[in-house]
Amino acid sequence: MATATTYGARAHARAQESTRSETMPVVPAADWPAPPCEAGHLVWAETVAGGNYTHRVLARGTELRLTDVRGDACAHLLLYAADRPWERLNTADTVKVQWNAYLGEGVLILSDQGRVLASVVADTSGRHDALCGTSTLVRNTGRYGDGTPQSASPAGRELFKLAAAKNGLEPRDLPPSLSFFQGVEVRDDGTLHFTGSAGPGGSVTLRAEQDVTVLVANVPHPADPRARYVSTPLEVLAWRAAPTAPGDPLWEATPEGRRAFLNTVEFLTARGLA
Repeated sequence: MATATTYGARAHARAQESTRSETMPVVPAADWPAPPCEAGHLVWAETVAGGNYTHRVLARGTELRLTDVRGDACAHLLLYAADRPWERLNTADTVKVQWNAYLGEGVLILSDQGRVLASVVADTSGRHDALCGTSTLVRNTGRYGDGTPQSASPAGRELFKLAAAKNGLEPRDLPPSLSFFQGVEVRDDGTLHFTGSAGPGGSVTLRAEQDVTVLVANVPHPADPRARYVSTPLEVLAWRAAPTAPGDPLWEATPEGRRAFLNTVEFLTARGLA
């Protein structure tokens, strides 16, 4: 099709309307071929290419499932309270309040206000990291020759800057992130050992415990020892569900978790949101 004229370019562009690539958002999300929920409940369906990012605002109670499609995705995650971004993921509190340096089913993702942003309700991977954060421009330039967003080896922080800007946030609003699907273990001498991926198909499901802004960068883990920049597609699906409530095993699992949930519900109730 000729594109030398405006009419030809328009016709060519419109002819692509029904074209789908392997990595792209599906709009509407209900068109996803095999949703993991009741028909009509899916609110986000996307496959994020390696070296790319995505973002979305999710309502309280929404469940978000991330899947490592081919075994070399690494989902670096940031969470913010949707209408007050100064309340955001605090990785240090997430680790120390729960006496646990490892992410997995039953872990609560905490803000710097002692409230729950999200909870991990399912995990089939077990290879995650709450200690190292994501890659940087300087590090990627040194390792791969470039770390800018448009390069073949974009750094996680550079992609987070783009996702943040689309949600009214600035670079100073980027705290340390969590990483899913590429694991790190702490050895007895305090050093970190990279455990890598559990293989293709691993997934983790998070439940939003308040309205949250989600930023995801799919880039290699900074501790990945491979000389090449290896990053494969990440599947992102979200569907309407309900927040964790008193009596749920997750709510009752630990005293620290109960207090974090109580802090969250008290705050939301005072605002008429729970």
